[in-house]
Order: sequence, then structure tokens, then C-alpha cells
Amino acid sequence: MSLAMRPPTAAITVPPAAAPTTAPPSAPAGGRRGFAPAVALLDVGLLVLAFAVAHVARFPWELSAVRPQAGWIEFATAPVIILVWMALLSMFRTRDPRIAGIGSDEYRRLVTASLVAVAVVAVVAYAAQLDLARGYVAIAFPLGLLFLAVGRKAVRTVLARSRARGQRLQDVLIVGDTEDVRYVGRRIAATPSAGYRVRAVVTDCEPVGATIDLGSASVPVVSGIDDVLALARSEGVSAVVVAGAVRGGHERLRRLGWQLEEHGVELVVSSPLADIAAGRVHERPVDGLPLMHVETPDYRRRTGKRLLDVVGAGFGLLLLAPVLAVIALVIRLDDRGPVFFRQTRVGRGGAEFSILKFRTMCVDAEARMAALQAVNEGAGPLFKVKDDPRVTRVGAFLRKTSLDELPQLWNVLTGSMSLVGPRPALPREVALYQDFADRRLLVTPGITGLWQVSGRSDLDWAEGVRLDLHYVENWSFLHDLVILARTVPSVLRSRGAY
Repeated sequence: MSLAMRPPTAAITVPPAAAPTTAPPSAPAGGRRGFAPAVALLDVGLLVLAFAVAHVARFPWELSAVRPQAGWIEFATAPVIILVWMALLSMFRTRDPRIAGIGSDEYRRLVTASLVAVAVVAVVAYAAQLDLARGYVAIAFPLGLLFLAVGRKAVRTVLARSRARGQRLQDVLIVGDTEDVRYVGRRIAATPSAGYRVRAVVTDCEPVGATIDLGSASVPVVSGIDDVLALARSEGVSAVVVAGAVRGGHERLRRLGWQLEEHGVELVVSSPLADIAAGRVHERPVDGLPLMHVETPDYRRRTGKRLLDVVGAGFGLLLLAPVLAVIALVIRLDDRGPVFFRQTRVGRGGAEFSILKFRTMCVDAEARMAALQAVNEGAGPLFKVKDDPRVTRVGAFLRKTSLDELPQLWNVLTGSMSLVGPRPALPREVALYQDFADRRLLVTPGITGLWQVSGRSDLDWAEGVRLDLHYVENWSFLHDLVILARTVPSVLRSRGAY
């Protein structure tokens, strides 16, 4: 599939190419001005620490003055290497405020700049015949990259918390049709870590003075699309977000970008390709027009994924056998009922299977469900009651800690489930699927997944389906590993577990 549009990242930012001739009276930069210097100061401190640790680890005898001459070449060249590394980090724009706080581009640039730094040092050392200790280099560079990555993660955490409080946000104006504006605006409002805050909306589909609900806030419609430039200046925004198509097409959009550039306002173009990973999209420029080729997802069984499932489930059952035995004994002693709970779920391709869990409810829980329909708190087809009276004392603890799901490792080992995948649905839920929600059945359901690590029962039905479909469409082995890593803190926080 090929489409004439911008790449499907969250948004494509087109920064001004040159210094603006006149700036808006109060264009907030979202705290950008001091961001890069502060991160640069952190980077240099971390690199100095990494090289100091490498020096002490490789030449510990220097501290006792037994061999004071050892390591002097490394000591003398370390500042130069750090300067080269810092210059490459700047050259690859790893401190660009536009990529800070969200996405993987920042880390990708960080790794690339660091690998280039290693290559530059190796070439120069060989050409100048500098006898740098290989052990010193083997410690300093990986440690430096690790420290930089951890430092950027810390910066992201601080930045995300600051943006969640409404600080360091870039005020933007959204332009487009009502539905496009509402969709893009809600995604922006739901993700403050991206650094945007919707100031106002420009559309010809709503009267001036009306408001558009973005979920967490309502913003005013200030004027029609013909007045974008004037409104961007009067509202004091630093960027204009184009949501969907604009009247006048490509030519109008190009001219709008030129006009905004003259006044120091950025142009941000939202892609209509929602929830498609950048790895599936390849640009094919045709006479200056970027055509985006979207790869068709591969839903076939993956050997690497199945191998991870078998090894992970096998080791899990073996290592957790004592824990499983203790839980089974406690459940049995609690009310003398059965230890396990079996329930029919729908798996890959619509095939039904029996899911295995530790029993957390009374033995007649299914028969009592009809009486609780009036207090159902679940979204969409889901049935959930936060303070469900059917949950046993032991069951409440098992649900909060997610220990009740450990027997599903047997489902993973036998192939009906995977370690990572969409939430396994009940037949009555599948019967109510609408609007392509059944695409979740294209892959094997999992014990954990994007839905589970993003809030579980706290998420509404539509958001949960969107997350599952994003996983189905954009699966990768690395993505599975990331979700598994996120599962541990998610379980410890017990968010949405009831």
C-alpha cells in the first residue's frame, strides 16, 4: 500500500529553516531554550564519570603509586575523547527538544553517535599509533553509553512529570475538520509527555466561539481556516498542527509552512496513518513528493516468539513450582473448593480453548454473575466489579498481585497462549465485537500485553482494543521483550488489578 503523505510518526515537525523576521509576542517554547545546555552538562558529567571508573578499574595500581607511569596516555587522551563524543552527540542532535521525552529516536541517535565516536577514536588511535589499553577502551565506551542512556531516561522521567503538571509544554493551534481535530487533539491531550498543549482550534466545520471536547479539556474554535497565520500570531502559539487534509491540498500546505516560517512558528503535520509503527513504513520520494509504502503485517506463527514462549514458560513453571504449590494449598484450605478455575476463551483464529487460572472467587461465581449486572463497572463487553462480593479473601490477594494468572504458563507451554499478546477474550465478548475488533484474533493471546501494562481494568474498552490492535499490527520480537520488562513494575504497582 502506498500513500502520498508524511511518515506515520505521531507528528512530523517542520521547524523554521532560518531565524524569523518577526516573532510572535509571546510564543512559549515549552522550556526549550535551556534544555539542551542542561542535558549537555549532564552528558559531560556522566562521560567523565565513566572514563574515571574505567581508569580506576584498568589501572588500580596507579592509586598506590607503585606504577605511576601506567595509564598516563589514557589519562591524557580521555578529555579529548570526551570532547569528540560530546561533539558527535551535538552533531546527531541527540539533545533536540523536539525528540525529548517520547519515542525511540533520541536513543537511536544516542547509540549512533556513540558508535561513530568509537570508530573515530579507533581510526585516530591507529593512525597516530596511540597505544590505548584495550581493556580501558572496553570498559570506558560501553560504560559511557550505559551512563548516557540512564541519564536520558532520568531526564525523560523528570520531563514527563513536569509536563504532566502542565509545565514545559508547547502551545499549539490545531487546524482541520472537526473529526480530525478532535481525534488528534484527544491523542495530544492524553499524552502530555509529547510536550504539546492545545491552545485553540481552527476549523470551518464549527462556529466561532464553540468548544471541542478533547477528553481532559475543552478548547475554543477561534476562527476559520483562512485565518491560520493571523491566529497563530495573535494566540502566541509556537506551532500549528495540521490534522488531516486542508482545503487547497498540498500547495496550500506548502505555502502555509512558508508563511509560518517567516514568523518563527513551526508546522506540524499529523499523519492519517494511526497506530502504525515507523518500521513498517518506507519513504519513496517521487519528484519531491514523499510516498509512504506501508508493509503488510505478517500474522504467521513466528519461530523466535514460540521459542521464547516455550523456554520462558518451561523455566517459569520449574522455578515457580514451590510458589504454585503454596498458593494451591492456601486456596484449598481457605474454603475447601477446587484450586484451579477453567474458563473457555477465544484464541488465535477464533479457536476456543480452556484457560487455566488459580480460583479467586467462590465456587458458584458464574451463577451469581447475573445478579451483579446492575453494578457492572466494565467497559464495553467486559464484566468487572471493583469490589466484587464473589472474590474470596485469598483471591483478593492473588488478583492484586496477579499471582492468579501463573497457571496460564501451562497454556503458553501447550501453545494455546503466548507470554505476550492481546487479552484472551470470552466468547460472549467476541460475539459483540465491532469495527474490526476481531483482528485481535489474528495472533495468539497472551498472559501480558499492551493492555495489561497500560492500566488493565482502568482502561476503557475502546482504548484497550486500540492497544491490542496496535500490538497485532506492529509485532516485533523486541517489542515483546519491552512489554515483558514493563510487566514487572506494572504488577508491582497493581494498577487496574481487581
